[in-house]
Amino acid sequence: MKTKKNIIFPKHMEIMERLGENIKLARKRRKLTTVQVSERADIDRTTLYKIEKGNSSVTIGAYFNVLRVLGLQDDFLKLAADDEFGRKLQDLDLI
Repeated sequence: MKTKKNIIFPKHMEIMERLGENIKLARKRRKLTTVQVSERADIDRTTLYKIEKGNSSVTIGAYFNVLRVLGLQDDFLKLAADDEFGRKLQDLDLI
């Protein structure tokens, strides 16, 4: 079965790249090498490199494992937590 390629628009790709840069900075602040993080996250170094570049083809589980290694796993809970648009839609239904 052929898989469909995910397309991310350039303006959204910038968000992924910023995420990758934030992860890279967090690793460096902790003075961890790419080898240490990739081993602890149970991923290849090339996958960590892709994560630090914000590559969208890497699984969300790999991103989570790297955040876990860095002690940032609770940041994952912040994703989509502030659903302002959804709450506005819900409020409209209540009127």
